[in-house]
Amino acid sequence: MQIEVPAPSETTHGALAIAIDLGGTKVESAIVDDTGALLPGTRARAATGPAASSADLAASVASVVRSALNALPADAILAGIGIGTAGPITVSTGAVSPLNLPAWRGYPLHDLVQELAPETTVRLRMDGLCITLAEHWVGAGIGVRNLMGMVISTGVGGGLILNGQTVAGPSGNAGHIGHVEVGGFDDPCACGGSGCLEAIASGPNTVAWAKRQGWAGHTGEDLAAAYAAGDEIARAAVRRSGTAIGQAISSATNLVDLDRVAIGGGFSHVTPDLFDFIREAIELRTEFEFARRVEVVPSSLSGEGPLIGAAALIHRAELV
Repeated sequence: MQIEVPAPSETTHGALAIAIDLGGTKVESAIVDDTGALLPGTRARAATGPAASSADLAASVASVVRSALNALPADAILAGIGIGTAGPITVSTGAVSPLNLPAWRGYPLHDLVQELAPETTVRLRMDGLCITLAEHWVGAGIGVRNLMGMVISTGVGGGLILNGQTVAGPSGNAGHIGHVEVGGFDDPCACGGSGCLEAIASGPNTVAWAKRQGWAGHTGEDLAAAYAAGDEIARAAVRRSGTAIGQAISSATNLVDLDRVAIGGGFSHVTPDLFDFIREAIELRTEFEFARRVEVVPSSLSGEGPLIGAAALIHRAELV
C-alpha cells in the first residue's frame, strides 16, 4: 500500500504510530499518537488461538495491520509500527515462538509486517516489555527508574526498566517473570519447567487448580464471583496465586533492586485482595528492607495498555 505523507507544515496531526499486540487469543491494532492516546475508531481485532494454523495467524495479523494502515488520517506522518508479542522471541531476526500459539515456532513476524508497510520502520519486542514501557510513559510507573511491569492474564509476562532504560537482553526475552520458578510449588509448565509462576498464577491455571479442589466454576469471572461470595476454594485459589506472585516479585527485587512493580491484565482484577496477598508474601523478607520496600501497584492503564506499549517502541525509541 502506498501511503501519502504530507510535509509537516501541512499536517494537523503529530507523528503517529501503528501499534500491534499479539497474544494467545487475539491480535489487535490501533493508531497511537505521541501522547500515548489511541485515535478513536482505529482499533481492530482478529482471533488467534492455540488451534489456529500458521496461515490463519498470518491472515489475522495482516488483517489488523491493513485495518490500521487504512485508518491513517490523510495528513498523517507515520513514524513507525511497533509490535508487542507473546514470547519467546528472537529480537535480532524478528522471529516469534509464542508458547500459546504452537503453529508459530521461529515465525518471521517482523518480516510479515514489514512486507505490508515496506517504507516504514517496524520494531518488535516482548509484550511484557511493551507493558512496562506503557506504564513508564503514561501509567503507574511515570518517573520510576527501576520498574517491572507485569501482566497476569491468560499467561504471566513481564518487562524491566532499570536505571531508566529498558532491559531486553540479547535475545529480547529479559524480564519474562512468568517462567521464573517459585519455591514450594511444583505445577508443571508448558515451557517444560516445574513451578513456573505462569503455571501457578495465570487466570486459567488458577481456575484449573480450583477445579481440581472440587470447585464447580469454569472461568476467571466465575472465580471472581465465587471469591466475592466467600467460597472457600475460590479464596484459597486466589491466595495461592497472590502468594506465588509475591514470592516471584521478592526474588526479582533481590536480583535487580526494583522500586515499583505495576501489575495489569484481566486476572489482576479478580479481587483487590490479590494485591494484599502479594504484599504479604513480600513482607516475609523481614531482614531485607530493600526487598520489602518495593511498591506493588495496580496498573493505571485500561485494556489499551498493550497497544500503548507497542506504540512506545516507536514514540519512545530512545528507551528501547
